[in-house]
Amino acid sequence: MFLTRKHLSRRTLLRGAGAAVALPLLDAMIPAATAWSQTAAAPRMRMGFFYIPHGAIMGNTSHGEAMDRWTPSGSGQDFTLSPIMASLEPYKHYVTSFGHLENRAMVGGVHSLAPATWLSGTRPDDNAAGAAMSATLDQVVAGHIGQDTTLPSLELASETTSQVAACGGSGCYYSSTLSFRDAHSPLPMEYNPRKVFIQLFGEGDTPEEREAISNQTVSLLDRITDRTRALQRELDPGDRVVLDNYLDTVREIERRVEMASARDLSGIDLPEAPIGELDAFDEQVPLLFDLIALAYQADLTRVVSYMMVSEGTNRTYNHIGVSDSFHPVSHHANDLGRLEKLVAIQTWHMERFADFLGKMAAIPDGDGTLLDHAVFMYGSNMSNSDRHNGYPLPNILVGGGAGLRGGRLIDLPERTPIANLHLSILGKLGVERESFGDSTGTIAEL
Repeated sequence: MFLTRKHLSRRTLLRGAGAAVALPLLDAMIPAATAWSQTAAAPRMRMGFFYIPHGAIMGNTSHGEAMDRWTPSGSGQDFTLSPIMASLEPYKHYVTSFGHLENRAMVGGVHSLAPATWLSGTRPDDNAAGAAMSATLDQVVAGHIGQDTTLPSLELASETTSQVAACGGSGCYYSSTLSFRDAHSPLPMEYNPRKVFIQLFGEGDTPEEREAISNQTVSLLDRITDRTRALQRELDPGDRVVLDNYLDTVREIERRVEMASARDLSGIDLPEAPIGELDAFDEQVPLLFDLIALAYQADLTRVVSYMMVSEGTNRTYNHIGVSDSFHPVSHHANDLGRLEKLVAIQTWHMERFADFLGKMAAIPDGDGTLLDHAVFMYGSNMSNSDRHNGYPLPNILVGGGAGLRGGRLIDLPERTPIANLHLSILGKLGVERESFGDSTGTIAEL
């Protein structure tokens, strides 16, 4: 798209009564016939990874295809969304659904392996003394598109889980997070909305409080920097290395503080800071989605991973009439009553995702909307929860970013590694890699 409006100077002021007020960046300040991609308003890519545990009700229960509530029907562009995905109908032209994905890192899988291997496609080293897997897809993406933002990536969860709190051994590294910065660095996922708000917009309940606290932080860091640089001249080489490492950390904090103080929130309608984790789960899940939408809109981060409910959770869904705990009912033993309860839970989560997509579709971004310039991956790393198997995996992409053409059902060859999808996403972003996880190639249809 090219702009054709009358051109105003970027330095245009509104003058009157001895006062002059600078204007924000307006479309009219961009020279005519300039492509959006060459302006300060050029859209930025956003990516999100939204995880639900315990699989989905597909055609691999004892009831066969008659009970499949996840898989769309039809093929190619001529497909009909499934009952679980029905809320995505307004965004169907953005949806790409995949058949026959598999994650062999989950073979013989248990809940402790499912979250982290979803975005790695790599089996952890069970013999390692600590965490030993690989960087996950979201972190590779963050290294490519997230470094110009206050938070290169944002890792969230709707809850903690008793299973994680009580777990022992190496499984703890892989059950409580979707994200590994590198092979040995699992990233914690924040579930307290207030902490997320502070992380995004600064500490304090009002704009005035946040500005005052931010100014104090900046001056403190300046004092630390001055003192440590003076001290550096008096140290021997060994201590100087230690101090240099410390200064590198301070500089990174300074960089983030500076970026945070420069963030433009003038167009963002910020809510009051949340009080903390909400007892009502039907409010907790969408609240975190709302914070994600604000973070994308303000360009505070471009990469988000969100565990919508924890693996092995005993969460109940009384707000939709399901009083059974999620994890126990996920071991459905092909009982139709339990299967329908799982469908209700999975549908509710998809509806919250659809609400989030609606917000993205309503936010202008360059020559389109945030949804036009985003790619969101939604799904699970388990198939039939009663069997703990990993084939076929229920996963979709939604959005129009990176040249993604939605509105399609892609029927892949049987047992296509999910890492082929990961590698294909990286390719769409311009990240050149020969392989990712246990990939065997890319998905040409993307």
